[in-house]
Amino acid sequence: MNRPQEMQVFKDKSPAHTQIELEGQSSYDRDRDDLARLGKKQVLKRNFGFMSMLGFSCTIMVTWEGMLVYVTIQPFRLQHPADKHLVSSSPDFRMEVPLVSSTASSSPGLGPCVSSPPYLNWSLWLQRQYYWVAMLAPPSSRRFLSYITGFLTVAGWQALTASGAFLCGTLIQGLIALTHPEYNPQRWHGTLLLWSVILVAVIVNTIISSLLPKLECLILIIHVLGFFAVLIPLVYMAPHGDAASVFTVFLNEGGWQTTGLSFMIGLTGNVFAFLGTDAAIHMSEEISNASLNVPRSMLASVMLNGTLGFAMLIAVLFCLGDIEQVIETNTGYPFMAIFQNATQSAGGAAAMASVVVTLGICATIAFLASSSRMTWSFARDRGLPLSKYLGKVEPRSSIPLIAIITTVIISILLSLINIGSSTAFNQVISLTINSLYASYFLACALLLQRRLDGSISSAPSAYDDPRGGGSKQKIITVGSDNSDGEPDIVNLTWGPFRVPGALGVAVNVAALVYMAVIIFFSFWPPLRPTTAENMNYSVLVTGFVICFSIVYYLVYAKKTYKGPLVEV
Repeated sequence: MNRPQEMQVFKDKSPAHTQIELEGQSSYDRDRDDLARLGKKQVLKRNFGFMSMLGFSCTIMVTWEGMLVYVTIQPFRLQHPADKHLVSSSPDFRMEVPLVSSTASSSPGLGPCVSSPPYLNWSLWLQRQYYWVAMLAPPSSRRFLSYITGFLTVAGWQALTASGAFLCGTLIQGLIALTHPEYNPQRWHGTLLLWSVILVAVIVNTIISSLLPKLECLILIIHVLGFFAVLIPLVYMAPHGDAASVFTVFLNEGGWQTTGLSFMIGLTGNVFAFLGTDAAIHMSEEISNASLNVPRSMLASVMLNGTLGFAMLIAVLFCLGDIEQVIETNTGYPFMAIFQNATQSAGGAAAMASVVVTLGICATIAFLASSSRMTWSFARDRGLPLSKYLGKVEPRSSIPLIAIITTVIISILLSLINIGSSTAFNQVISLTINSLYASYFLACALLLQRRLDGSISSAPSAYDDPRGGGSKQKIITVGSDNSDGEPDIVNLTWGPFRVPGALGVAVNVAALVYMAVIIFFSFWPPLRPTTAENMNYSVLVTGFVICFSIVYYLVYAKKTYKGPLVEV
């Protein structure tokens, strides 16, 4: 058996360059050929197309649903009924939408922008943030930075799965409280409901996994129709505020010195509704024509969800009503009180809120699928403990079953923390924002460096479809060794899908500034005075994950993790 080799190939000592070639195939399979260019075997079934992946991406972002949940309160992170500081940031969230789109195109959507020997755009759809860093980072720090990025991405997606299930569980508790005011919610109730949501997700991802693409198309329809099913009765039946109160009144009730500071701290809640734009990349080995359908679905999902989210945000702000009454609702979620005030009926409000809950459960299904693929991919490249097992694919169903089960177990174990302390649980799952944005930031920063130093050249003509050319395709251009024995990657080339020139630099800079602000303020406490109960401990959790990954890399992973591996 041939031992997998490192993705970067060392230069042979005799010739100046080495090239590996693939013989032409009688029937051209572009996706399989793309994988072969990277030295990867096709082990997952390509069941997804553009529409099913668009549904997957839109579902995992749940943007307009997230606007309802987070626009007036952030119970997910704070669990504090008196917290109203997020309201101060809500009116100007309209300014955040284009920046989020820039972030998506520059970090989680980095793939269309840059390519590597010979064309990194193929590999970007087939790999994840840690691969981008491996291709873009300086040779001396390539493996280390790639490993840290991969570990942060895995941690972020694991936290996202647990957080999505927990959110759905507490939303169900809110529905129960809405229809049965005498209900006294307990933390262990939320944990059990979390388990039930995870059970639904694991059934869809394992037993009926072959139906997932069709299910995602159905969910996309529900996602769009559900938007109108909520928006129309809300706008038609609810009392409306005036434009001045919506766009010019800012509430600073978090105890901070200035409204501007309260605004910046409040931005982190809205960010959660735009997480997950990179989910399509983690599913890329299951998408037909991935090099085109992945970027198209990512950009389309940002445009569609951004439009729906912005519309829902404006509608909710006009229909907000009495803020004190809304925030003090016994459901824990003010949007349910807004629905009830609009319909003057607990049943009507419950029906509208059920749409949000249903789509939240659908999002958790997608969370589990994406996080398990990310875990499987990093384990395949020997980046995790027990990689030998986590990197396996179940042969009959062609799904990473062990990675799925591991993700479920992690979510269940994390949910046990909630029984003892919701504050501790919320800090653990804060990795969702901190870790993912850190991985985006590093990849985007390295891309900006490559743009500025001009080390990315124009795409060669060999990128053209081989059906129109010869029978052989050059697939790897090898650079030279450097002094520390690391392979030196040269001849980075642009793919067919990118933001060119000064505009691309501007997008990268805007994305980096935006992400830096979000990461910085995500560590701030939500309220003043700060107590042990409302303190934001996410900096400790994120710091622990980073320190653990560094120690594990130096002690063990440095010997096994060589970056993306060549299997064929």
